[in-house]
Amino acid sequence: MKLLITGGAGFIGSNFIHYILKKYKNYQVINLDVLTYAGNLENLRDIEKNLRYKFIKGDICDERLVNKIFQNEKPDFIVNFAATTHVDRSILEPKEFTRTNILGTQVLLEAARKYGIKKFEHISTDETYGTIEKGKFKETDALLPNSPYAASKAGADLLARAYYKTFELPVLIIRSSNNFGPYQFPEKAIPLFITNLLENKKVPLYGTGGNIRDWLYVLDNCSGIDIVLHKGKPGEIYNVGGGNEKANIEIAKIILKELKKDDSFIEYVKDRLGHDFRYSLDTRKIRKLGWKPKYKFEKAIKETIKWYKENTAWWKKIKSGEYLEYYKKQYK
Repeated sequence: MKLLITGGAGFIGSNFIHYILKKYKNYQVINLDVLTYAGNLENLRDIEKNLRYKFIKGDICDERLVNKIFQNEKPDFIVNFAATTHVDRSILEPKEFTRTNILGTQVLLEAARKYGIKKFEHISTDETYGTIEKGKFKETDALLPNSPYAASKAGADLLARAYYKTFELPVLIIRSSNNFGPYQFPEKAIPLFITNLLENKKVPLYGTGGNIRDWLYVLDNCSGIDIVLHKGKPGEIYNVGGGNEKANIEIAKIILKELKKDDSFIEYVKDRLGHDFRYSLDTRKIRKLGWKPKYKFEKAIKETIKWYKENTAWWKKIKSGEYLEYYKKQYK
């Protein structure tokens, strides 16, 4: 079995590649990634010589390149992680999010239709639903995104669904809650808080810190993506969440305590524009496929903090911009 994984040098994508190669000894992986600021081949350094793994530098919006990959590699499955993701960046530069997340997904869908694919799994986000004060979002709920990032992902979801309805392309959509774990780019909340504190810097907290997220350990997300890919029904959407709803202030204080810092290291900053108050997912549908979270939040967050403490060279290169300059030169 051959998988084309787009965006595989990013946080969740690289964890998923490790997961797949470890679990399925007869699977091959083609990793297509353009290596933007969030794509880092250091995440995959340990498998770069694995004969079942191949990296291709390229943009999913490049129709000619995508078609060539389908012609030459003939993948059986595609798992589309490729996306521009950070909400704050989407507020500053919405055009790039529309281009990559919508146009790029359309290019992949069209190539998959043209050359034939057994499964097309599109990785989405709970942010497409918008915010919810009470209850949990079901897969059938309306999409009401509140940021340019979330809107671009919702647009991609709708395109994927349309390709299933119109062309019978075997599309699967998975909407995940907030992930955390190793290799996460340190502009996201948890790695930002951890690395700032390791540098003896304050952690920035939006507003009063009361916004609530459902936290999902990345390896639990990988197992959810895996089970949907192999057992999910084409045309269906699956929510995957950790069931760990915590306010941002709670997250900050957990990390502060673990790193033996006090509340003086919290810096309250002006709230984000259009900041969603709460996300929460109903995961009964994916649980019927046999999935459930394996990792307890309390243990997973400690393991995550430990990983960043033991891999300072990895995140310091990112924060300094050193790694990006290196890959720009190596992969022109």
